[in-house]
Amino acid sequence: MDSVKVGIYGATGYTGCELAMILQRHSQVEITFATSQSHAGKSLRDIFPAAQDLPLIDAGEAEPGSVDVVFLCLPHAASAATAVTALDAGTKVIDLSADFRLQDVGVYEAWYKVTHPAPHLLEEAVYGLTEFARDDLRQTRLVANPGCYTTTALLALAPLMQAQANMAGDIIVDAKSGVSGAGRTPKTNTLFVEVTDNFSPYAIGRAHRHLPEMEQVIGWWHERPPRLIFSPHLLPVPRGILADIYVSGTEAWPEGEIRDLYKAAYDGEQFVDLLPGGELATLAHVTHTNRCVISLTFAGPMLIITSALDNLVKGAAGQAVQNLNAILGWPEELGLV
Repeated sequence: MDSVKVGIYGATGYTGCELAMILQRHSQVEITFATSQSHAGKSLRDIFPAAQDLPLIDAGEAEPGSVDVVFLCLPHAASAATAVTALDAGTKVIDLSADFRLQDVGVYEAWYKVTHPAPHLLEEAVYGLTEFARDDLRQTRLVANPGCYTTTALLALAPLMQAQANMAGDIIVDAKSGVSGAGRTPKTNTLFVEVTDNFSPYAIGRAHRHLPEMEQVIGWWHERPPRLIFSPHLLPVPRGILADIYVSGTEAWPEGEIRDLYKAAYDGEQFVDLLPGGELATLAHVTHTNRCVISLTFAGPMLIITSALDNLVKGAAGQAVQNLNAILGWPEELGLV
């Protein structure tokens, strides 16, 4: 198993730093460069004391052709432009932004309010929900890492969707995220004084950019996909996502049959755990891990799926490394356990 050289663009955001720390303990990876727009010339340890020494350079000094794979932890639009440069240099790309997640350029431009810099690459990009993309990942040079809320919801819903389950009415995804999900750029609503002792909804209705991503994938899986109602909330904790997902009309399926459906879907999956009946998924199950934990609650005609993961790990950097391992045919747990 040959080692690979990688580069990280945007290493000083929360996701970029998490990624760097995972890759620094990966036995088969050498980080050749890490970029930062605002901290070039410093070390990653200067910004995040828990990190190891890693020199930070300006993105203009990076040479994507000097590595085998680049990870893009950049804002949308900027990420796509960097991806083009890297791909032209013969380098594989794992993009943690939203730039290649939506296959319809019109949908992307409507939700992100920018002209897509590289629409010709949308059809080529593999949507990297690892547990459902392994065969495609082994053959691609461009991975679109899913969003954190999206990963939480899709892993919870996949067994039902792929079984073409009949559902009555809408699916409600009631999700809560830690503050790191908002990124490291200072914003008034994420200041300590605003967040502590508070719990607030935001971008509810049809306003959050992860909604069309969820709808796209569910449309791939289900012939008659139900409508989603997505209500995200800001939790006064640093990290983690927990979603309660309400699915009505499943009473026609025996409880044991639904549980067996989930067991079959995730049997052998080391990073997705179905909890036994009576135990509920919590953030304590998942923070600082690459795990997604799922619990099922049966309430008459309503199935309540609770799904939890760490937004910076399984929802971002950890899933990106899991995708790297899958691309290269390595054990997926490398660097993650």
